[in-house]
Amino acid sequence: MNVNVFYRYGVKSLLLVASLVFMQSCGFIKERFGGGKGGDNGISNGEITATARKGYRQTTPAGMVMIPSGSFIMGQADEDIAATMVNMNKRVTISSFYMDDTEITNNEYRQFVNALLVDSISVLGEEEIMTKYYPDTTAWKKDFAYSNGDPMVEYYYMHPAFDTYPVVGVNWIAAQYFCQWRSNVYNDYRSKEGMFYAPSFRLPTEAEWEWAAKGGKAGAKYPWGNPYTMNGKGCFLANFKPQRGNYDADGYPYTAPANAYNPNEYGLYNMAGNVAEWTLDAYADNANTILWDMNPKNDDPAEPRKVIKGGSWKDVAYFLQTGTRSYEFETERRAYIGFRCVMDNVDGRRGGTRRR
Repeated sequence: MNVNVFYRYGVKSLLLVASLVFMQSCGFIKERFGGGKGGDNGISNGEITATARKGYRQTTPAGMVMIPSGSFIMGQADEDIAATMVNMNKRVTISSFYMDDTEITNNEYRQFVNALLVDSISVLGEEEIMTKYYPDTTAWKKDFAYSNGDPMVEYYYMHPAFDTYPVVGVNWIAAQYFCQWRSNVYNDYRSKEGMFYAPSFRLPTEAEWEWAAKGGKAGAKYPWGNPYTMNGKGCFLANFKPQRGNYDADGYPYTAPANAYNPNEYGLYNMAGNVAEWTLDAYADNANTILWDMNPKNDDPAEPRKVIKGGSWKDVAYFLQTGTRSYEFETERRAYIGFRCVMDNVDGRRGGTRRR
């Protein structure tokens, strides 16, 4: 090779190497292109080598059970005796999620109210907290004319005898705010412990609620299956209004503890009776025709009517059916409506049911 050519190319090569060394020593290559051998940013030897970030594993939140994904026939599971025609059958598919195994209890909800009175009183004000988020205990008298609801007004929310009973007198808006507060508490802790954020708590959609209530039993009329409200021993399987108004026949004249009676196959208590439950969905008579069949949700903010499911202690058995749907206005606070929360399962879309 000609000496001059060798010299010319040799000098250029040396200059290029020197420039690269200088740039790397100043951090330019690492900062601009994500590093070379280190692979700290998913780049190694000039190639993208990013894999799953370490340290994340979704765990079952306290008081919840995992509901597996699946497909089912949503809608009326028995004769539509009221001829409502608002819940025609439709196959839908639901992704996996976590759900509270009981309705939110008085003592659980009290933690939320107490936290607001300590942490948020300067922002919201005591009057707003007490009028919007504190349970309306007077619902026990207002909902039932000519009824002696005074003892329930006085004792139901505050007395320790009712700590594990489902909270009532909470409207849809307050239930949403509880979910937001619960998410903040949970993720504040995870953040302080250096853990990744978890999905937020929220109300279940109507489809999620119905899928969970069936407990894996296709076409189940009730959470325990079909077709009766009593077992072989003649014991009622839920808290409702049996026979011709014998409220006490099921063991409880009003509500029952949130974990009363046997759970369904997913480990969920009182998905029928006790208190009806708020869902996330806005109500529409034609919901089955307008909603998608994959994780359906009606999130119409202009519709003040919200779907409630499950029936309550004051309802006849028809309202306990998994497919029966009804509604209440989002601002109403009733002595027979409560709620439970869910959380998306983003770690494993199927999974299996597992208890806490």
